[in-house]
Parts: sequence; C-alpha cells; structure tokens
Amino acid sequence: MGVSRRFISLFALLLIMLFVCVKASTQKTERNSRLAEENKLQGLKNTSMADGFGDDKWINEHAADNPEEIASMVDITIRNSTERRNLGYFSCGTGNPIDDCWRCDRRWYLRRKRLANCGIGFGRNAIGGRDGRYYVVSNPGDDDPVNPKPGTLRHAVIQDRPLWIVFKRDMVITLKQELIMNSFKTIDGRGADVHIANGACITIQFVTNIIIHGVYIHDCKPTGNAMVRSSPSHYGWRTMADGDGISIFGSSHIWIDHNSLSNCADGLIDAIMGSTAITISNNYFTHHNEVMLLGHSDSYVRDKQMQVTIAYNHFGEGLVQRMPRCRHGYFHVVNNDYTKWEMYAIGGSANPTINSQGNRYLAPVNPFAKEVTKRVATDNGQWRHWNWRSEGDLFLNGAYFTPSGAGAAASYAKASSLGAKSSSFVGTITSNAGALSCRHGRIC
Repeated sequence: MGVSRRFISLFALLLIMLFVCVKASTQKTERNSRLAEENKLQGLKNTSMADGFGDDKWINEHAADNPEEIASMVDITIRNSTERRNLGYFSCGTGNPIDDCWRCDRRWYLRRKRLANCGIGFGRNAIGGRDGRYYVVSNPGDDDPVNPKPGTLRHAVIQDRPLWIVFKRDMVITLKQELIMNSFKTIDGRGADVHIANGACITIQFVTNIIIHGVYIHDCKPTGNAMVRSSPSHYGWRTMADGDGISIFGSSHIWIDHNSLSNCADGLIDAIMGSTAITISNNYFTHHNEVMLLGHSDSYVRDKQMQVTIAYNHFGEGLVQRMPRCRHGYFHVVNNDYTKWEMYAIGGSANPTINSQGNRYLAPVNPFAKEVTKRVATDNGQWRHWNWRSEGDLFLNGAYFTPSGAGAAASYAKASSLGAKSSSFVGTITSNAGALSCRHGRIC
C-alpha cells in the first residue's frame, strides 16, 4: 500500500513538472513568434505597401491647389497603410505601391474594383467605372461604329453610366473607327489576353474618370472621315485621326496602367488640349518612334495647367524619342526604366517643368545620343531658365541629364506627385510592367 501511494505521488510530481515545462516552452514560442511578427511588420512598414481599410478616404476631386502637400499625403498613405486593400494579410510585396495594393489577392477577379483605390500620382482620383455595374465584352467585332452591337467593346464604352468593362475570353479587337469613350469607364483586361490592334484605337475626348488597365494596344492606324457614335444619344462626323494608341483630349482624371503599347502610326499616348490629372504607370513601351506627347502646341497656353505623373514604366527596345515630349505644364517622371533610346528620352518646349526622380537611364551605344534631355527648337538663352531637374537618377553607359532653371520650389511642388524610391530598386519595381498574365485563383 505504501509503495502504491509513493508511486502515485511520483507520477503526479512528474505530471506537474511536465506541465510547467510545456507551458514555459509555449510561452517562449509565442514570445518568439510575436517578436518575429513585429520584425516582419516593421520591415513591411519600411516598404511602400498600400494599407488601411480606408476605401472611402479617397474622394474624387480636381487637382489640388497644394500638390506638395498631396504628394506627402499620398506617400505616407502608401507607406504606412495596408487596410486600403482589405486583404487581411501581408504577402508578395514588390515595392511597387500600385501592385502591392491589389496583386497579392488570389481572389482579385472577385474584387476587381479595388483597383480603383490603388491609384497614385496626379491621376490618383480616377475611379473609372468603380461605382457602376460590370459589363462583359463577349464579341470582338466592330461592324457598325454608329450602331454597335451589345456585347462589343464599343457598345460598352459609349454608355452614359459608370461601367467596369471586362472580357469573356482572349480576343483581338480591330476597330473600324476611333473608340470614343464616355465618362466613368474602366477597361479591365485582366484574366484575358486582349489586343486592340490593326485598326483604330482609343480616344478619350472631353470626358473624365477613365481607367485603362491590362490590354495590348498596337499597330494602330489613321482612320476617320466617317460617322462614329460617342454616346447612346449622339453620333457625329469624325475627321481623320492620327493613329495614336491612346489619345487624351480635353479630359481629366485619367489613369493608364499596366498596358503594353507598340508600333502605332503616331504617338503611343498623347495628352493635349487642356487635359490634366493624369497618371501613366506600369506600362511597357516598345518599337515606336514618337512615344508620348504631352501638350498640344507651343502656342496653346491652356496646357500650362497640365499635370502628369509618369511612374514605374519600362521604356524598352526599339524606341526613338519622346518619353515624353512636354509642353507648358508640370511633369513628374519617377522610377521609370529607360533601356536605351535612339535620339533622346525626355524632351520639351514652351517652358515645361520636368521633375526627374529615381529613374534608371541606360544610354545607347551611339556617342552622339547619350543625353537624356532635349530642348526642342529652342536656343540656350530661353531654355536655361526652364525648371528641369534630376534627383537620384541612375545614369549608365554615359547617359547624362542637362538640368536648367533656378529650382523654384513652387514650380517643383506642382511637378511632385509621390515619393520617389531609390533608383537601385527600379529593376524590381518595373519588372512586371505591361499587361499582366492574370488567371483566376492565382496571384496576378
């Protein structure tokens, strides 16, 4: 009986000791886990991931009077918040604040409209068709530009209500005439390979709140001298169009993101005639002469209010000039990758303000084409007063930027729209520029 009691006591003592050891080990594990998580979060705070559950914080409004303050606000929001995506976890951060805002979500195809809350730069308030219904394009045809068939892209973009336009399958859309867009539209090519090619292309004229995302735009041709519908209640005569990939004319709150553009008859993207509040981001430009024109003419002074952000783009093989070519307004060229050009990268006339920050410029072999900048048809006595600056840019293979102006703070404030990252990160930030290969159930 004594032996039995002694055995029970020893067994109970062993159980107590085992419990104490397990509890201590668990507490240590939890403490280490919390420390690891805190370190992980601290590291993520130092990236530019978009955070916060504040989808309602971003109000659609015109370009601010104090762009410097807005630039600071946007940068702080991007760096210090993740709730904006409502994903509930941290993963797949690339340092590209637009992509980190939505691409981590495997169920992106069920939450497509969250893209509208991921904009940065001067076009950050472009909401596109966020507040409307989805429209599924099922027919790649464009048989009648005056009376487009339901299910076609033309029928979708002319409607007089907000629409988020998606595509049922892969398709090549060859437009007979310009695709004239109505306000509050998103063209979202994610989940399909969508090419607008071998015909007319996109015209954004006297409208607002347009997002074009995830499509291939190439081999655009001049068209016109024809009737074209621009809304359910109006069609009219269109004169000859130049054959731009995307033409922005007298419009505002425009965001062109993650498209692949090449080989059009005129420009790949042109913004003229008082257009403003534009962001051109994450695009891949190749095989073209005059890539991008921002500003109508030296005499068109309404473009003095133009503000354009050019961020995270890859200017790739086969490009010649105008990346961009600017007039009058304020242009923030930030964290782009320029992999050679034939004549020059950034040009301008009529006293534009150009703020180049954190870009990577790789000059061509030609010893006479190493200069990034070009003042077009202007003598030194005029352009030396223009505000053109380079900050934190990386120059390779002999590339160089010719600055000018006194560096007036007010001028550069109007040409600042987000915080630039180090040029050493440009390769990573722009590695997925162009239309993405997105499939359901996978991180895009």
